[in-house]
Amino acid sequence: MRNSRIALLAAVGTVATLVPALAPATASAAENQLGPYLKQKVSWHRCDKSAPRALQCATIKVPLDYRKPGGKKLNLAISRYKTSTKKQRRGVLLLNPGGPGGPGVDMPQYMVNELPKSVKAKYDLVGFDPRGVGQSSPVGCGLTEKERDWERPYKAATFAKDVKWARTFADKCNNKQGDRLSHITTRNTARDMDVIRAVLGEKKISYLGYSYGTYLGAVYTQMFPKRTDRFVLDSAVDPARVWRGMIQVWAEGAEPAFTRWTEWTARRDATYKLGRTPAAVRKSFYDLVAQADRKPIVLDGTKLTGDDIRVGLRPVFFSVQDAAEAVVELKKAAAKKSRKATSGGPGLRTPTPAPPAFGKVPADNGDAAFWTVVCADTRNWPRDPERYRADAVRDKGTYPLYGDFGSSIKPCAFWKRNGSEPATRIDNKVRALILQNEWDPQTPLTSGQGLRRAMKGARMVTVRGGVGHGIYGTKSCADKTATAYLTTGKLPSKDVTCKAGASQQNGFNVLPIPAPKGIPGMVSRF
Repeated sequence: MRNSRIALLAAVGTVATLVPALAPATASAAENQLGPYLKQKVSWHRCDKSAPRALQCATIKVPLDYRKPGGKKLNLAISRYKTSTKKQRRGVLLLNPGGPGGPGVDMPQYMVNELPKSVKAKYDLVGFDPRGVGQSSPVGCGLTEKERDWERPYKAATFAKDVKWARTFADKCNNKQGDRLSHITTRNTARDMDVIRAVLGEKKISYLGYSYGTYLGAVYTQMFPKRTDRFVLDSAVDPARVWRGMIQVWAEGAEPAFTRWTEWTARRDATYKLGRTPAAVRKSFYDLVAQADRKPIVLDGTKLTGDDIRVGLRPVFFSVQDAAEAVVELKKAAAKKSRKATSGGPGLRTPTPAPPAFGKVPADNGDAAFWTVVCADTRNWPRDPERYRADAVRDKGTYPLYGDFGSSIKPCAFWKRNGSEPATRIDNKVRALILQNEWDPQTPLTSGQGLRRAMKGARMVTVRGGVGHGIYGTKSCADKTATAYLTTGKLPSKDVTCKAGASQQNGFNVLPIPAPKGIPGMVSRF
């Protein structure tokens, strides 16, 4: 647990037919068995005494395995904030905060204060905890705090220990969850979304998804194109890189952000005194990393190794001013004599505020849900630990800030697939709007461009100079286009670029959506 200046800065920086995978011989029978799910009566009630009365919750049932609808069932927690007017109402706007592993039943409560009145006049806001998350039959693996720390640098001396950690992580999840693991996937969550549509009596749904929510939304458009209304996909995941590639892209995106930071900081040497040239600024930073590797630097009572500094500051470099201030504080701490301190530990993760809890969930639910989806969604995770070793060595040389963290061993190397489906190939002409900041630490610009290539009927708004992860609702120059699309259905005739305001170029604009501890949060959440 860290409480340093770096931690604080990082914390503010901070994705057809109803059963398309079935063979024709069994599809009609399975669809008939889905009837009871689609015709469920929703019993709304106040979510919790701590929640506003206007936020109503309910629980519906969905099948664990859509190929066997008559088998095991899961609970799915949904919520609603009725805001639309009878005269103007278009339908529901389904919301997803990202993750994988982000709970969404509280999303309407947060977004009701962020969305324009014109949007709220058109839609009831609907949230849900995706399967395996929060109140929706939550998964848990019984992981210790140390086991949950997954951002691990590659070191030859500790690689065998990291391989053992990854195997233990996977084994614990398999032993605890068994056959459920292969069904906690994006494709099944998209099917759950269509059940929500049906039980709410809607022919189509509109959608606002952030981060991982963009991938979930894109999968829905691929599986249910005729039930897709107005979809806004904010801070986009590249579907061609799901999922190992989307962790590795953090390293790829960090290097140009770091270079931009060195240039910006060098021009302000009178203020920050980190170097008069980009090369000198770069040297100042890596000298601190080397010093901390020899002997941890104590900052705000926390011992920071060089690895802690690299992983902690990676997302902060996208906000040049925040990064400069953080490195200055680090430099001051490095110049002081060491004093008693707690150890930051690998990854140096900052706990993020948890959303309101409407019931008990396993302590490791964020981690368990994240890795369950990331590992079960696709079969392209390498199985040989030596492949991870080689990739980590290569990428540390190419992307020195984070390359080895992104490519080293992960639990998915040992995940039991148990017949999970192949990943969805996104390739459609469904209309949608993609929003993307130029300097997004979690879904870099290249990721948004990847989703745009896959969704040929979409349009994309790029916020030039925009910093941060999450756009709509932060008073961005992209808001006007998103609001017009949600209220009128009008998309731009072509992709557009707008310029971020001065305040949006130097610091993070963060949506007031807390992330549960475990999944990478707004600083490092898909």
